[in-house]
Amino acid sequence: MAQNSSFYITTPIYYVNDAPHIGHAYTTVAADVLARWHRQRGDDTWLLTGTDEHGQKVMNTAASHGVSPQEWADRLVTEEWQPVLATLDATNDDFIRTTQPRHTERVQRFLQALFDAGHIYQGKYEGYYCVGCEEYKLDGDLVDGTGEHEGVKVCPIHSRPVDWLSEDNYFFRLSAYADRLVELYESHPEFVQPASARNEVMAFVKGGMKDLSISRNTFDWGIPLPWDSSHVLYVWFDALLNYATAVGLGDIEGAGAEQFARRWPAAVHLVGKDILRFHAVIWPAMLMAAGLPLPGTVFAHGWLLVGGEKMSKSKLTGIAPSQVIDHFGSDAFRYYFMRAISFGSDGSFSWEDMSARYAGDLANGLGNLASRVAAMVGKYFGGVLPAAGDAQEIDLALAAVAARATADAEAAIDRIAPHDALAAIWTLVDAANHYVTDTEPWKVAKDASALGDGGRLATILVTLAESLRSLAVLLHPVMPKATQSLWAQLGAEAALGALAEQPLAGAATFGVLPAGTVVTKGDALFPRLEDPAEA
Repeated sequence: MAQNSSFYITTPIYYVNDAPHIGHAYTTVAADVLARWHRQRGDDTWLLTGTDEHGQKVMNTAASHGVSPQEWADRLVTEEWQPVLATLDATNDDFIRTTQPRHTERVQRFLQALFDAGHIYQGKYEGYYCVGCEEYKLDGDLVDGTGEHEGVKVCPIHSRPVDWLSEDNYFFRLSAYADRLVELYESHPEFVQPASARNEVMAFVKGGMKDLSISRNTFDWGIPLPWDSSHVLYVWFDALLNYATAVGLGDIEGAGAEQFARRWPAAVHLVGKDILRFHAVIWPAMLMAAGLPLPGTVFAHGWLLVGGEKMSKSKLTGIAPSQVIDHFGSDAFRYYFMRAISFGSDGSFSWEDMSARYAGDLANGLGNLASRVAAMVGKYFGGVLPAAGDAQEIDLALAAVAARATADAEAAIDRIAPHDALAAIWTLVDAANHYVTDTEPWKVAKDASALGDGGRLATILVTLAESLRSLAVLLHPVMPKATQSLWAQLGAEAALGALAEQPLAGAATFGVLPAGTVVTKGDALFPRLEDPAEA
């Protein structure tokens, strides 16, 4: 993506039927890493997240707790969903709630326009519906139940029986867009990513699509249809519009219109693969019907698995982000999930694997490197960075690794592969540690002719300090707290954020830190952790 361009990225808006687990946090962190990276490029970046508060599932959950749906949503948003953003160090620019007037009013205007144009009609729906998914199900979407549900069809995600609905509803002419959707997937393969997700969607659309029921008349928790208040809008038709309502959909003047012109279309929608069809089929068809530009990419990442099961509160596999972050810290949490799992594929979480990554990659890899460099500058040069002498081949080789790591990480971010970006960046961590071993600065320090400004020891330590400076910039989108600490230890004059707002080319070039910079050995970036089992 060109520098200084617009970059609007969204997470799904999350159901408020329960508190967030690390599966939700995974998506949010990925979106935040991409947003932070683009801000460092100088792109006009906007990160949206929020909550989906309508629908039968939320209504039922609220009733089970003895409160109204609005009271339940307000409680969950205030006590759980908004606080977790701070826990994750997310830098979202907006938080949309589907019960906010700015959303409901814009949705109703959008709906009325579709209805007036003939894209919506009244009819009868009969078929299966999963309240857990808030999704109409086809026969082929269901699986045979086991155990207490043996003999009935169940949702493959929730392992529970589905409801049979027979209702007079309003329908969106989704089937009319089948050919245009196939053309979209074929002419713009980047629209659905990764390729496996695009193939799935293509097969679904080519298999034949029915029109979509977009209203319910058996409960009232939702946005009323503007022409028939006895019906409320189907929760997914409501929820998908958040991406556009949050930035001013339908406003013809004022701040909303200016924001919509500036932000829309979105560059990237990050979603879990279980909600891919909504975003890659229904959503673009809605926009086509309205004559609006389509987003650049819908990227469906895989599931987080615990014990082979998808992360889920209903299956008791939901783990609160704070349970992990309270032990490892938010930087390690963000690093682990962006590095250990190939983004786009399913991945398993285990405490043992995260502990190993923390000790190996972070504490012994990056943290020990920073500590050793600062200690040697303190010991041999009184904590003041000396002037480097002429670079030798080994020094230039490390600088070349930084340049290549930066280029490779940039390319990985553009293809939405944060795991590859971190793998590229870690080549510099590993190379810098090998450089310490190969140059043996503690032995060089015994040679009086190698000391002082311009000496061999000075060149080695300046080269290492420059590698740490590059790493601070490259890793800042992933580990903002640790890199801010590293930046301070390096004594850089400009704040990390201020310097990093410039194009990332600076991370690829050594020779930025001036002689005389005060380097301090601060607290360990990643201190040794006590095993909770031994505490």
